[in-house]
Amino acid sequence: MKYFKKLCGERIYLSPMNIDDAEKYIEWFCNFKTANGMEQSGKIANVEWEREWIQNAIKNNEAQFAIVKLENDELLGNCGFSEINHQNRIGTVGLFIGEEENRNKGYGTETLQLLLDFGFNYLNLNNIMLKVKSFNERAIACYKKVGFKEIGRRRNSYYLNGKYYDDVYMDFLASEFTGSYIKDKNI
Repeated sequence: MKYFKKLCGERIYLSPMNIDDAEKYIEWFCNFKTANGMEQSGKIANVEWEREWIQNAIKNNEAQFAIVKLENDELLGNCGFSEINHQNRIGTVGLFIGEEENRNKGYGTETLQLLLDFGFNYLNLNNIMLKVKSFNERAIACYKKVGFKEIGRRRNSYYLNGKYYDDVYMDFLASEFTGSYIKDKNI
């Protein structure tokens, strides 16, 4: 089996990353529409670099996941936590949906709900933050819909295609989280 159902939702599940997906990730990173929001547009990535990144994430037991469609096990994207600080109970979350035809269908919303449930109820985080580029209005709308609040901006901090954009910082507190989105918790 290529994927494992670690965090199951209604239409997707989050699986530990698979090293064999490195080529697909590079294909997505080579697409400007996908890469622009991830600060990957100016980078020349390759399959070996991506395999090494996935292997390190697995080896270091980082909370990085493949986003997979439940109905047919189709890989949709990637998500996970970075900069986890257990002492202060904080972490940063991020995600991307690779193919344009899979965007704006609620997969990002469901992914975030699963990550928040996991982050607050299993990783014992108190504050989950994210950073998004100001031009990515669709992502900002998704984050607000889930319950993230804007906490600040770093102005003109991202240069892309002749223009400067802001980094928008948003967060979510454990005390604000009331959902239960992971299916089959067994408790």
